[in-house]
Amino acid sequence: MGKIIFIEHDDTEHVTEFRAGSTLMQVAVDNAVPGIDGDCGGECACGTCHMIVADEWFGNTGTVGDAEEQMLSMTPERARTSRLGCQVEITEAMDGMTVHLPEFQM
Repeated sequence: MGKIIFIEHDDTEHVTEFRAGSTLMQVAVDNAVPGIDGDCGGECACGTCHMIVADEWFGNTGTVGDAEEQMLSMTPERARTSRLGCQVEITEAMDGMTVHLPEFQM
């Protein structure tokens, strides 16, 4: 089991534990991280799990698919390292990863 650190827009940190194979969204929801709703249940259809991955970790998150790109294009707080948490499958290599949360979700 590893840890992922979610940082809210006001710098409040939430250190969570994960099991490989889950998604960033599921870890956030399971740990009641504020601001991550996951309204569509992980179907890449709502954008309510927008996260900004720390630069040094972004390469570990895989590639952005077409559906995710479309959802992210509508996100006002999109950053270069933005991802939808439902589209990022967690691996053991992500132990210690830092993820920032935008002030607002779609």
